[in-house]
Amino acid sequence: MPRSVYFSQSVKSEQNLVEDLIVEALKIYGQELYYLPRNMVSRDMILNEAVESKFDAAYSIEMYIENTDGFGGDGAFMSKFGLEIREQATFVVSKRQWEKLVGVWNNGIISNRPAEGDLLYFPLTKSFFEIKFVDHQSPFYQLSKFPCYKLQCELFEYGNEEMDTKIPAVDDLELKYSTETWVDIVEGSVFAIGELVKQVLAPATLSTPASEIYGKVVRYDQQVGKPLRVAIGEVKTNTGKFAKFYASGDQLLISQTGSATATITKVYEINDTEENLTFVNNDQQAQNNAIEVEANSILDFSEVNPFGEPNNI
Repeated sequence: MPRSVYFSQSVKSEQNLVEDLIVEALKIYGQELYYLPRNMVSRDMILNEAVESKFDAAYSIEMYIENTDGFGGDGAFMSKFGLEIREQATFVVSKRQWEKLVGVWNNGIISNRPAEGDLLYFPLTKSFFEIKFVDHQSPFYQLSKFPCYKLQCELFEYGNEEMDTKIPAVDDLELKYSTETWVDIVEGSVFAIGELVKQVLAPATLSTPASEIYGKVVRYDQQVGKPLRVAIGEVKTNTGKFAKFYASGDQLLISQTGSATATITKVYEINDTEENLTFVNNDQQAQNNAIEVEANSILDFSEVNPFGEPNNI
């Protein structure tokens, strides 16, 4: 054979030495990040994508950011949907450290490596990045082994995912940006911020279970001369179908973790025009209400199949 048998690129001790140097370099020059595995609650089996997902764990790990002169991508980008921040970054993580600190818990979609769709929280910039691609072949076959992963990421666009990692800096994202339902309440006792609440919408029978709607108390708004208003986020039901809180003295809003109760006297809609309802939508540049009003004058949303045959055929 033409190649010398006395030299090998697969010496275990040399591979371990290179890996040790990489781990040490990442601990010196790297940044402290949190790795958040995506937990799929429901999946679209046709498009093979997450319909509903949550992040209920976060693992601290060191990573090196390759970007030296700022984030990549398009940056601040003005599109027909408004202002978008399209930032990209590449993070390098040791394969050994990832398996030791994250993979050992087997909580990811792909347990033996970082997975596309998982999140990274970067405390230095207080931003979340979503993993778009995992390059596990760089550096390419160094000593016949792959010692690290390169995670190509983009700035994460929050889509009402549930955050319950027990790390305040991470979980605050949900409290700030999750879809909120505002209601007026007459308190029987006080709900704490972050407390889980529910309302039973219909009595249970032997054949039909009770319809329940759940949420988390996000914040209060107390105005002089106005009822006590509370924002409820993470709204979901036990049936998986859309439902709204109901204003009724018989169906109380009750705590799931304590004994607090309250009566809902009004549920606010996005189209409410009452004065001083600026708290309903805290995005001053949002145009969803204007678009909906304009669309109602063009499209007939009562039509089930506007592109097919008439319904009476």
